[in-house]
Parts: sequence; structure tokens; C-alpha cells
Amino acid sequence: MAIVYQKDNRSGITYAYESKSYWVKELKQSRSKRVLIGRVDEASGEIISTDGRGRNKSVAETASEVLPARSFYGATYLFDCIGKKLGITSGLKIIFPDSYKQILSIVYFLILEDRTPLSRFAKWAHTHHHPYGKDIPSQRSSELFASVDESHRQQFFSLLKKRKADGEYWAYDTTSISSYSQQLKQVKYGKNKEHDRLPQINLALVFGSTSQLPYYYRQLAGNIPDSKTLNPLLNDLRDAGYEKVSLIMDRGFYSKENIDALYKEHLKFLMSVSMGLKFLRTNLEPLYDEFRSFDHYNSTYELYYHTVRASWYYEQVRPYKNDVISDERRIYIHYFFNIDKAAEDEKSFDAHLITLRDELETGKRIAEHEKQYRKYFTVTSTPKRGTQASVILEAVAKTKRYHGFFALISNQKMDAIEALQLYRNKDVVEKAFNDLKDRLGMRRTLVSSQKSLEGKLFVQFIALIYMSYIKKKMQDGNLFSSYSIQSLLDTLDVIDCVQMPGKRLRCGELLEKQKVIYEKLGFSPPSSL
Repeated sequence: MAIVYQKDNRSGITYAYESKSYWVKELKQSRSKRVLIGRVDEASGEIISTDGRGRNKSVAETASEVLPARSFYGATYLFDCIGKKLGITSGLKIIFPDSYKQILSIVYFLILEDRTPLSRFAKWAHTHHHPYGKDIPSQRSSELFASVDESHRQQFFSLLKKRKADGEYWAYDTTSISSYSQQLKQVKYGKNKEHDRLPQINLALVFGSTSQLPYYYRQLAGNIPDSKTLNPLLNDLRDAGYEKVSLIMDRGFYSKENIDALYKEHLKFLMSVSMGLKFLRTNLEPLYDEFRSFDHYNSTYELYYHTVRASWYYEQVRPYKNDVISDERRIYIHYFFNIDKAAEDEKSFDAHLITLRDELETGKRIAEHEKQYRKYFTVTSTPKRGTQASVILEAVAKTKRYHGFFALISNQKMDAIEALQLYRNKDVVEKAFNDLKDRLGMRRTLVSSQKSLEGKLFVQFIALIYMSYIKKKMQDGNLFSSYSIQSLLDTLDVIDCVQMPGKRLRCGELLEKQKVIYEKLGFSPPSSL
């Protein structure tokens, strides 16, 4: 027994049939008999049962109880198409067979109702055609969030790996999300990246630099530094079936332990690093005097560049053998120098030195500056002249020597400008963090339980996938020249549909500009189902 699909060219509807094979003894041949199961929903791909005359059985049976309804359909139709294309709808149906429609409806609400609290869902649900089709009360949404556990999250990541582009670098970064609740386990005081004085959780996110779609997220305690998050990330990606990945990271993730771990896993990486590292300065010295040569100037980025092949002294601790493996691994250092940045760095540094000197001489020392006081000043005190701070010229000159320089390291051979372009693509993560916080309501958490927080974050991550897909398609189709994301969705959201008892969904009128939007986003405009 098999399911066969056949499209009716007159109506454009695809029907699903149950095909049963049987043997005709007299003819000594096999034959098949088809029985109509239903029609295939254009957006979701689901088979909707019919009574053989194009009518939905469940609708036909309850026609007397269902009232005619008109609702907005254009934007939610787009989300249906995206969910089907990316495999999100089918994936959620596997993981959450009883609640995937509720999850999708909340995702649609979060995207369309910019910064609107979920308590307003009832009004939106009444006016929009959406997967669940009914209101989701606050209590029900809280229960839904609380039902999401780690196994669901890992299943979803495993399904997403089918979208991974071959050879694509993944940008990895973290952000802080402030919280009013100190009852949640992972809400801690830490280094807040937005300088908010509230306690926080941290959020790690992996984004494809080519596809510009998110693949992974992880919630962390608010006091975990970036450098401690890489090994758990590698373990999670391995568990989800991602064996060979290439990562782009900023300098906060640098540590010898992390670089050794990347070499151990045979993973490609591109990482920004501080010019204060000794091995960077050592390898730069032979190039320093001739660094600003015409042959190594790039007019597009207005900077000078050089690449150096060096050695990384790799170590692997083997507890089971109680020994350490030491080896040299190849590493590429891409150096860059920007004259304008050098001038800005020097002005900023001189202003900072003046501030440090004033703190010393007025006795208003700051504990966090003590290391810098010792590095850049000698301090003398006399009863007559008071406290005098003198600059250590050698230390100042050594610091200024590297103003305007920055560096990237990689274990893959590439041109310095290619490395810079790859690294600058990492800003898709920063933009995604802004989308999560501003548009999807995650700037400050308001949930009261750890489970609800984890589930809500999972749903917001799914919404981020839809948002990211739309943004990428808008860039590719040059739609940002005419629309913002909100205005584009508003333009589609006014398209309505009518649902009559016992009849197919009927789509309202479409303007030419709306058809163009659908086509540039990669989908056919909606039609009556």
C-alpha cells in the first residue's frame, strides 16, 4: 500500500490517493486500485481528508455549527510557505505532534506583532488565519513553554542540520539578557554587554555566514565568560550530528585551551585575537618596519595587510594515560593596520593616561585601574609638592607601537582580505541578537520559572529562523530599498481570506506589488484552496 499524489490541472489542487496493488489471475498481471484520501494543503503539505467531492469531512459534518469567517491571511500564508520550505513545520510535527500548531501560531504572532506582549494573543488570533485557529490563553502558553525539554531542543537541532550549506562558516557569539527575576537558576550578575545593572542570563547563538540562518542556541548562566562556552558548544554540535563545522569567533573566545580543542576536533576556525598576545607581537616584528607598503594596501577597506604562517604549540591532556601530547600545528596570522584607527587609538589612549594621572595625583584611585597605574606611572610624594605621577615613556611607547593593528588567526589557508570579509560577516549574529531582544521581546525576561524561560526561548529561536529567512531574501531581492521588514509584512498582512462552512478557503484580492513581494521571497502568491 502506498500514497500517490496527483494534481488536477483544472483546479490546481493536488489530491492524495491510497494505492493498493492486487493480482489479476486471469491476465497474469498486477493492477492497482486508488482510493481518495484527501487534498494536499498548499502551504503545510498536510493531507486534508475529503468526502470525494472536494469537501472536508470534518467541516461537512459540522457545517451547521461553523459560521462564515473572514480573516487576515497574507502574512501567515508567507510563514506557512517558509515553514514548509525549511522543514520547520514537518519537524515540529514530529517532535510535538499534539502542540506543533500552537507553537507555530505563537511564532507567527511574535513576528507580526512587533514587541506586543503575548497577553494580546487573543485579539490577534481572532483576526488572523493561523495554524491553531483558536485563542491560546496565557495559562496554556505557559504550560506549552514548560513542556519543552532538552530532548526536544536537541531533536530540533538535528533536523536543522539538513539546511547546512557545504563549506559554510558559522559565526558564534554570546549576548546578555537582563532579568527582573532572581529566582531563576541561571540568572546571575555578570559582564553585561549592554551595561545594564540587572542580573542576567547569557545566550549563545550560532549563525550561518552564507545562509544567514541560525542553527543553534544555548542558554547559559549570566556569570559564564565567553571563553568557557566553546567546549560545551562542540559537544552539543557533535550530539546533534554536526561533525565538521567551521567557526568564526571574536577575541572573547580566545584561550589556549579553546584553540587546542579546535585542533583536537579537526575543526576549521577564524578568530579575532588581542594584539597584546606575545606570539602575535613576536611574529609581527620582522614585518613591522615595512608593513605599510603599497603592495599590501587594500583600497576597499582602506588598510594594510599581511599574512604570516606560524606554529601553534598544541597540547592534549590524556587523563586515561596520565600524559600530555605535545605537537606543532600550522596556524595563519592575518595582520591588519588602519591609519585612521591608529590616530583614534592614540588620542583615546592619551586621554586615558591623563585621567589615570589625575586619579593618582588627587588621591582618587580606582581599584580596577591599579594594574595600569603600575604599568604606566612612577609615583612620588613629598610634603611640599604632594603626589606627582610621571609617565613611564618606554611602557607608553610600547603600547602605542601596536595602535591601529588588529589580527585574525586561522588554521585554514586563505588570503588576508578573504579572512577579513568572512569575519565581518559575523555581524549577522549581532543583528540576530537585536531581532531577538527588540522585535521578539527578549530584551528582559518576564517569566517566573526556569522551564517557562527555556520553552519561550525555544519558540523565539524558531521565530528568529523565519525572521532571518525573510531578511536574507529581502537583501537578495533588493526589497530593503522599498520596505522595512515591518512595512513588508504589513503590506502582505492586509490580504484576507474567507472561510465558508463546507467550502474551501477563498483568498481575497492581490495587488501587483504584493505578488512581486511573494515572488522575490521565493514563493507563489496565495490562491483559493
